[in-house]
Amino acid sequence: MIILIPAYEPDAYLLELIGTIRAADPGLTPLVVDDGSGPAYRHIFDGAARLGCRVISHPVNRGKGHALKAGFGFIAEHFPGQDVVCADSDGQHSVVDIMRVAERAGGTSTAMVLGSRTFAGDVPARSRFGNAATRWLFRLATGERVHDTQTGLRGYPATMLPWLRSVRGERYEYELNVLLEAKAAGYGIDSVDIATIYLDHNSGSHFRPLADSVRIYAPLLKFFLSSFAGFLIDTAAFLVLSALTDSVLAAVVGARAISATGNYLINRRLVFEHGRDKPATATAGRYFALAVSLLAANYALLTGLAGAGIPDLPAKLLTELALLGVSYTVQQRFLFAARASKTPIAAAHPADGEGHKPTLVPAQPQHSLTVNRKN
Repeated sequence: MIILIPAYEPDAYLLELIGTIRAADPGLTPLVVDDGSGPAYRHIFDGAARLGCRVISHPVNRGKGHALKAGFGFIAEHFPGQDVVCADSDGQHSVVDIMRVAERAGGTSTAMVLGSRTFAGDVPARSRFGNAATRWLFRLATGERVHDTQTGLRGYPATMLPWLRSVRGERYEYELNVLLEAKAAGYGIDSVDIATIYLDHNSGSHFRPLADSVRIYAPLLKFFLSSFAGFLIDTAAFLVLSALTDSVLAAVVGARAISATGNYLINRRLVFEHGRDKPATATAGRYFALAVSLLAANYALLTGLAGAGIPDLPAKLLTELALLGVSYTVQQRFLFAARASKTPIAAAHPADGEGHKPTLVPAQPQHSLTVNRKN
């Protein structure tokens, strides 16, 4: 079993974690990926190597997702057949919980194992809110319940490594993408309850609230922008057609047909990752059937809310928000969903964030990875 630890500008908690892992089970092999921490942190990684840890060093920071995929590649090459447990370097995961996840991961070949935090006690507000938001997004996109979508403590059987290296994402969004893509790839998601640990209110985290949140929530943000663009197109087309035809019905139907066409093209090409996996002939008709259904539901909901005495503006806002969620769910999970694999992916097609196979020891020194071993 390999314990993979991505680390960027770590402190003494990393050495404490490695020492405790080695003491708990000398048979475990810790592997640390230095994600471009720089010379100021060299003593930390040298200390890790002296404790018997393998250390891979990147010359520049590339992000947690890139560091994890580099670690998976190293393990596949140097420790073939070994299962992997990923843990964070900032002291949030106890060795007891790491061992429990390792034990569960070693008993499966088709499921990842998440160390699921309970979020009880003194939890930083940004962590509590962030996990609640991604938990809601994940359920909206997949229909599956996962309590802790942001946990960094995860166990993966060796058979999953080639697929893990192919999942898109270079930074914090990578771990959510792994969960989003798992079902289509033929993998399950299991979980083990673990303790919720935040040291110094999670001050050691390098999560950037704005930039990294945009990356994580990008699928939903793109859908909202697409829907807003459809609203603008619909409004503009309605005004033009109303002036040309002097018919409200013709203007409403014509504007909706124009905006729905534009929205379909945007969603298929730009919003949903697997939108172009299926031919347009297979999705266009279904999309317009969805659009007609949503139009009918819009009218029915507005009529019902108005009958209940709710003013027009609040009724309109409630209706649009409710149907926006329905529209996203149907398109993400059914209309533009990835084609499900009958069997888990076994062939290795690793790629870095630029679509090229990563090289652990490339020819150019400025892009090389160095590996430190205990002497």
